[in-house]
Amino acid sequence: MARPLLALYPQHPHRYDEMLASDGGVRPHWQHLFSHLDAATPEEMRQRLNFADRRILENGVAYNVYADPDGTDRPWALDPLPLIIPSAEWAQIEAAVAQRARLLNAILGDLYGSRRLLGEGLLPPALVYGQHGYLWPCQGLRPPGDVWLHQYAVDLARSPDGRWWAIADRTQAPSGAGYALENRLIVSRVFPQLFRDLRVQHLADFFRRQREGLAALAPVAGDEQPRIVLLTPGPYNETYFEHVYLARYLGFPLVEGQDLTVRDDVVYLKTLSGLQRVHVILRRLDDDYCDPLELRGESALGVPGLLNAVRAGRVLVANALGSGLLGSGALMGFLPGACERLLGETLAMPSVATWWCGERSALDYVRKHLPQLVIKGAYPTQRLAPVFAGELSAAERGELLRRIEARPHAYVAQEVIELAQAPIWSRSHERRLLARPVGLRVHAVATPDGYAVMPGGLARVGAAVNERVISMQRGGASKDAWVLSDGPVSEFSLLKPSLGVRDLVRTGGALSSRAVENLFWLGRYAERFDACARLLRVALARLVDTSGERTPAVTGLLRLASTLGVIPDAAGDSWPGDEQVLLQAVSDPCLGGGLSCAIRALLRAAGQVRERLSQDHWQVLSRLQRDLQTFAQARQGASGLGESLAFLDGVLAISASLSGFAMDNMTRDDGWRFLMVGRRIERLIFLSRMLADFLCHLDGSDRESMEGLLELADSIITYRSRYSRPPELLPLVDLLVFDASNPHAVAGQIEVLTRYLERLQRELGSPPATLLTQAVKSLQGIPLLGFERTPQAAAQQLAASLEQLADAAAGLSDALVMRHFMHSDEQARSTLAL
Repeated sequence: MARPLLALYPQHPHRYDEMLASDGGVRPHWQHLFSHLDAATPEEMRQRLNFADRRILENGVAYNVYADPDGTDRPWALDPLPLIIPSAEWAQIEAAVAQRARLLNAILGDLYGSRRLLGEGLLPPALVYGQHGYLWPCQGLRPPGDVWLHQYAVDLARSPDGRWWAIADRTQAPSGAGYALENRLIVSRVFPQLFRDLRVQHLADFFRRQREGLAALAPVAGDEQPRIVLLTPGPYNETYFEHVYLARYLGFPLVEGQDLTVRDDVVYLKTLSGLQRVHVILRRLDDDYCDPLELRGESALGVPGLLNAVRAGRVLVANALGSGLLGSGALMGFLPGACERLLGETLAMPSVATWWCGERSALDYVRKHLPQLVIKGAYPTQRLAPVFAGELSAAERGELLRRIEARPHAYVAQEVIELAQAPIWSRSHERRLLARPVGLRVHAVATPDGYAVMPGGLARVGAAVNERVISMQRGGASKDAWVLSDGPVSEFSLLKPSLGVRDLVRTGGALSSRAVENLFWLGRYAERFDACARLLRVALARLVDTSGERTPAVTGLLRLASTLGVIPDAAGDSWPGDEQVLLQAVSDPCLGGGLSCAIRALLRAAGQVRERLSQDHWQVLSRLQRDLQTFAQARQGASGLGESLAFLDGVLAISASLSGFAMDNMTRDDGWRFLMVGRRIERLIFLSRMLADFLCHLDGSDRESMEGLLELADSIITYRSRYSRPPELLPLVDLLVFDASNPHAVAGQIEVLTRYLERLQRELGSPPATLLTQAVKSLQGIPLLGFERTPQAAAQQLAASLEQLADAAAGLSDALVMRHFMHSDEQARSTLAL
């Protein structure tokens, strides 16, 4: 029977095919999925692909690639067709991976302890001591329960005869478990009926056991509840999405090194309410960056004194410091002997054949068989891309061999494996499957009962049919891995079935000072990009209305934009290119005060507190980022005034959505209060400087300028509904300065800001806003009657008070940062206040 699905699907004679047997028939465990795909219409599959793509974009699933212009927050690549593994086969993989985790854990204990493997010649000392991964300060350490590896991952590949081989061990801070979980949530909704009918094993049990394993070894006293945090290098790390995702799923605070401090060999989390002890650190930070005092002096990511706290047994670090040592592929050739010695067992899953060139016999073998080998760096820190010697010319192979012979200890050779292939859905053809090389990353975690293995893991496929190295950084994609069950599927969820009185929480929990600081700046940047977009939209619209002519209103808007740093200095009527300068301020990321820069600052601050934002909130931020990228690309093609105004309209609509999320979708905790304080301070500064600039250059007859001012303050509708006449100075000043019922008036900002500050002073000891209070009193002393009798004098007096108010608001921001985020002591604050 003809199979249109397989019209473009090749059968490779030297590759194992996950879906098709050697006779071309569909393997039994794939039959259900294949029949489902064969019966699906092109429209149904398009909808499923679109659903998966949409979920990835909406959820902000990203994998950052360093030094790639398209790498920042690059969307995660997911093929919706799962990799299917039958239960009997999985049982063998599970047992082998658990054994491998036990072995590597025992090796670490030996190398940092008695070093029997070195003494008995089962491991060459040069391989261990000759790499940066061996941390000498960790010698003699004994982690709680003798568990070094709390989380472990191994990359597996299938040989042409169908056997699984280990090709890389991940022992430092293995990634992929969070992406596997996100893949599962998406793919199980792409094929919900198949997922149920095939009885796919769920993943929640794995994460439950990880949480239990960490808590069981936490150094707690009495009935103290262990506090577990997830330590991340920050949002520029390539897997930062996963850090945020796992922290939220596991219920652990996401922290950076600066959030933690060590006092008397105890690790504490710095929060607004004081220091709170940390018992367990689940790290995603490389070994040598974790403690700048003893490991890597230039590290700005770690926690000074952490190693001392570990020595004192006051904190559990998972994985233990020094575990990155076993990430070296050169160790694979020595694992069978080590397994016999340490576990008394035969290694269940073989590693790919490996030769460390630091051994004379291995180097001789490499000389003779170089064309059949792939050459890699012996140590992870080398960042050496794999070199397939068979693809080189004779001269290039000679040069490669000379490099190996010059530094043999730095190279490892491995057998070239023809990777298995699995089907992916073609996006270029209707109802066609394509073949791509596939590998599987399997995860294990330490539990009180031994190592538990994730049922499935992160499957990865190459970018091209003949790809030899599967890597997300090389453009590869991922798959969900479905492990079938012979019996009932566990319905366990990490969510508690019921909560008791002790579980009730009415605060924001352990909010780190850094998280609150980023919420504060998120509020400021949210207002800043709104004000910038509004100013640019009004200015461009006025240029359209005047056909490019510089009217007093246009001149005033350009002057204000220049004063606020949105555009370069616009002084002088002969300054050319008004429209181009304003368009540049919309899209140029190098213009410090421009809109693009303000949006990027907003997104950076939001990225730091992603775990605090709702899914809907983050989706709007993701849309803002995509719109900015799309517009910037269009601007390179010289998009015009109309496109820019449309983009600004969209930006302001998103700004309104963000404001709504902040007011309606966030819990009223200290983090939210600081976010709102940041918004009010930024709006107060903008309104005060905008009105001061207008009043200093007052022309009472210029109604167009007054109307522009009302639009900038988002108060034009309010004014028209109240007065039904063209703008005049007195009602304008009353509405925008003194009317506290107007949420876009100066008085409105002061009223709300004062209420928040009083609570922060009462609960957190925030500094008194003395200068702000003085500026408010000065403002309140200005009578509106003066604008009837001597408008020019009254305007100048009000302008001076507004400038004073803007300076006081900026000073208040600095004082809050110093008090709550810099953790300065009283003497330092007094010195800085002089």
